[in-house]
Amino acid sequence: MSSSPLGPATTNCPALFIAAPASGQGKTTVTAALARHYRNAGQQVRVFKTGPDFLDPMILEQASGHPVYQLDLWMGGEQHCRDLLYKAAQTADLILIEGVMGLFDGERSSADLACLFNIPVLTVINGSAMAQTFGALAHGLATYRCDLPFAGVFANRVASDSHFEMLEESLPTGLKMLGWLPRNEEIALPSRHLGLVPASEIDDLDNRIALAALSLKDIQKLSPAPVEFKAAKLDAPSQRLKGLRIAIAQDASFSFLYHANLDLLREEGAELLFFSPLEDQRLPDADALYLPGGYPELHLQQLASNAPMIEAIRAHHKQGKPIHAECGGMLYLFDQLTNKEGASAKLVGLMPGHAKMQKRLSNLGMHKIELPEGNLRGHTYHYSKLDSPLEPIALSVGARKGRTGEPVFRDLRLNASYLHLYFPSNPMAAAKLFATSHQSISN
Repeated sequence: MSSSPLGPATTNCPALFIAAPASGQGKTTVTAALARHYRNAGQQVRVFKTGPDFLDPMILEQASGHPVYQLDLWMGGEQHCRDLLYKAAQTADLILIEGVMGLFDGERSSADLACLFNIPVLTVINGSAMAQTFGALAHGLATYRCDLPFAGVFANRVASDSHFEMLEESLPTGLKMLGWLPRNEEIALPSRHLGLVPASEIDDLDNRIALAALSLKDIQKLSPAPVEFKAAKLDAPSQRLKGLRIAIAQDASFSFLYHANLDLLREEGAELLFFSPLEDQRLPDADALYLPGGYPELHLQQLASNAPMIEAIRAHHKQGKPIHAECGGMLYLFDQLTNKEGASAKLVGLMPGHAKMQKRLSNLGMHKIELPEGNLRGHTYHYSKLDSPLEPIALSVGARKGRTGEPVFRDLRLNASYLHLYFPSNPMAAAKLFATSHQSISN
């Protein structure tokens, strides 16, 4: 690490950006396999996920043994992303970043992130249904953008050694094949309607990751180059929530939590207390409550039958204490929720309304919202539709034109919406959502 009075501190760490031409190419499997491979070699591996994803990071945490943070230029901004990378580089032997969708997809794409931080790109291509076209696709990805730091290509789901030879021979001069994985259902990662199945629900996940790491071929060709990471220019935490105790739901039904959100609350002085609406009979002794997203529709009866927890949440609300609920956490607070199979359950009932799971996606995308506390950014991704007489206090605006806005509901200190907010997008506004009446928060 070095620093200069003329510029920010810097540190060097080998890094690799793992991208693909589209979703479904196997980026997460390859990233997890590489993370475990280098971890098995005794290296400290830090993994990041591009975009507002909750499920892939759960897999990558299992592979690397470290928390996985999201890197998103629209939600968090350049300095926040720079700060996350710089801090990781100070202790890591290797940084891996998994891209989102296709390499150039989105207005702030994986390519934008790789170019901004000069991180070499390894492109994963599913070669299972092609031969020479593999080379044409690789050539297009490597040359589409002249400033892209392109490291090479990785072939996934390869049928045989001879199939791999055809794929490698198809590459134009100057493009390198830097490894491959054979097609094997034993290393594939299961999925459901919101993406991959959460890591906690895949009983043999560690075996799948371990086998994927052992199945890597020609991995000696891959030698991630050192990248210089600069310290960010960020304001110091202001301890706006000093002494505040926040109870946070975390179990199989509520698991969509950004590590960066939790870090911010801690840096603002809050003490975080975790509990399970599925298993626990009461709330922790807390000043505020945070109900994140997840899969309440998969645990309807167990949630509905935990009457002591429901009464505890109602009492917390009645006392005028802050509650922040996102997506699945919000659905838990309505009168009733119906799953895709048509089974229904009465839940907490703090808000009048009935949510029903749909077979098709209801809304998706990056959104910003203007609240009384300030402007915040986040994303929405849900399959449910809501029927409620409640009037929203605000409606979100999509980052792209034409997106359907998401309503934000308020009752006393309850703030509820489909939006998964990214607290670092506005630390002061996020702090105000949880602050009690005894705390005065200002600039």
